Amino acid sequence: MAKTPKNSGKPWTPPTDAQLRKLAKGNTPTGLIAHELGRSKAAVYSHASELGVSLKPVNQSPYNRRKK
Repeated sequence: MAKTPKNSGKPWTPPTDAQLRKLAKGNTPTGLIAHELGRSKAAVYSHASELGVSLKPVNQSPYNRRKK
């Protein structure tokens, strides 16, 4: 069985909110954000949505857009 993250079930604090915003703004992958914050990917997705923070990378071209 998978190990639960260290902060699982704990409330989000303003410093962790700020860290989430900073990591998301730096185009950090969601899995790495989850690892840094000690949360699950699902918890990061959910809380980012509550805060209105986009986790979508802004520096990647759309898929299937290869130049020929």
